[in-house]
Amino acid sequence: MFATDLNSLANIAEIVSTLTVVGGAVFAVIQLREFRQQRLDAAAVQLARTFYDSEFAHAVLLLRNLPDDVPAAELRGRCSEFEAAAIKICTIYETVGLLVFNDMMSFSMVRELTGGIAVVLWRKLRRWTADIRAEQSQPSWAEWFQWLAEQLGAQHESKEAQPAYLRHAKWRPRS
Repeated sequence: MFATDLNSLANIAEIVSTLTVVGGAVFAVIQLREFRQQRLDAAAVQLARTFYDSEFAHAVLLLRNLPDDVPAAELRGRCSEFEAAAIKICTIYETVGLLVFNDMMSFSMVRELTGGIAVVLWRKLRRWTADIRAEQSQPSWAEWFQWLAEQLGAQHESKEAQPAYLRHAKWRPRS
């Protein structure tokens, strides 16, 4: 009888240890998902801060009225502020593009926060970028900006790209 009790206890201990391991694995997966979401949320907040930066706003202000595909010579002919603005925009979107590609920032968040602006600015700067690449023998100059703008442009052409005021016209805040 004593041996049977020990076998029962051993079986119960084995079941408990198995449940503990499984429970620990489930908890770890949940924690990893939560950590990833926290990282994405933090990246979204930082992205939003970037677009509230006065230097970014000034760069957009300078560049938005340029003709599409402005050559480097024409951009430089305006004043040094224009090329500095172009470099600022390229640097920001270069970083954002790489973060999106590596799943460190949500593409949908980038699309909602800055999709249209990025596409327009790329249209303005793509010739200037090509000129810089040729002058510097640096084909990777603004490569992630180009990639991001092309991805956003492809999304912009889809039905999903309706402006938020149309797409979410029936949305109401929760009370």
